[in-house]
Amino acid sequence: MLCIIVAIDRRGAIGRGGDLLFYIKDDLCRFKALTIGNTLVMGRRTFESLPKGALPGRRNIVVSRNAAYTAPGIEVAPSLEAALALAADGPGDTFVIGGGQIYAQALAKADVLELTVVDAEAEAPDTYFPAIPLDDYRVEKIERGEGYSFVTLVKV
Repeated sequence: MLCIIVAIDRRGAIGRGGDLLFYIKDDLCRFKALTIGNTLVMGRRTFESLPKGALPGRRNIVVSRNAAYTAPGIEVAPSLEAALALAADGPGDTFVIGGGQIYAQALAKADVLELTVVDAEAEAPDTYFPAIPLDDYRVEKIERGEGYSFVTLVKV
């Protein structure tokens, strides 16, 4: 299964200056709970924004056009398609975790979208999630928190 996991504001903004827009403890805990034991696919800039490098307890695949790119605890793929082919060997499901260009390429392929929708508008975002083709998905679950909602969309 291919899943996209992302936190967005009301306008679909996801980042600014290579960083997250919001740090919500429940969102970070949910991210870990959903992704642990699975495979993560991310762009190089997203990987480099992780404060401690590769996320433990998960397979980390980084998309980079630089064939010489290396870092501890990761595998490198030259494209999203190559990353997804690597991810097919497991473990578990594949979670696309960013950034904007990778999300745009993966959206049409995604079986599930795990969204954290923040009830705010971030100041000066520079990266947005692509428009979600809502006719392609059904709402499976909504959990409301204080100032945000966890929304699970499943492809129909």
